[in-house]
Amino acid sequence: MGYASSPVRGEERDEMATSVRTAGTAAAAGAENPILAALTAWIKGHKQAVSWIVTLMVVAAGLGGWSLMSSRQTEGRAARDLVGARLAFESRNYPLAGSELSRIAENYSGTRAAEEATLLLGQVRLAQGQSQLAVQQLAKFAPGASRQYQAQAYGLLGAAYENLGRPREAAAAYEDAAKASGMPFLRGQYLSDAGRAWVAAGDTTKALADYHEIVAKLDSVATAVEAKVRIGELTKGVGVP
Repeated sequence: MGYASSPVRGEERDEMATSVRTAGTAAAAGAENPILAALTAWIKGHKQAVSWIVTLMVVAAGLGGWSLMSSRQTEGRAARDLVGARLAFESRNYPLAGSELSRIAENYSGTRAAEEATLLLGQVRLAQGQSQLAVQQLAKFAPGASRQYQAQAYGLLGAAYENLGRPREAAAAYEDAAKASGMPFLRGQYLSDAGRAWVAAGDTTKALADYHEIVAKLDSVATAVEAKVRIGELTKGVGVP
């Protein structure tokens, strides 16, 4: 007398078939991806090393987060200190402003506030007639300044050189300021300053080069009119565009 297969046994057979297919699929995947299979085997054989690697990654991530938080806190403190120093500068209390700005630039080196403090300190030096100190400070700062501060740093350096009666160095600094500037009107102003300094240095060829660059590339800026006038004066009207 025969018996019909029960539903439970049929399900068991289905599960067994599924398991066989899954195992076969996994084996096929391992065969198709030998790199993954080798990596899995290496991890199984080097559990302690993997544990150390994971631990180091967690520690590095924690240190990175702490460093970022610390950097933000430092930037915040520097920015708050800068507010007071700027108020002293705007009030023309130059001794106090110079002291505070020097402290910020030294104590918060590498922050945006420290760069701003260095620029303001250069202006304080110029306002106090300390052009030599301004040159020493700005000549060191300008080459490595951030893009947003570099043009202004070179511009202040040019002004300091002019105050010292060193027009050639002033002209070179103004040209560096023009190169670093991303704004056409500022670039035109710095080139105009450079042209004036070259004239003072007796080098009309370089002065004309700067004035011609303004006219050729920055004709829409306000200094273009002045540049044309200067070209006319230096060439007796021959080289006027």
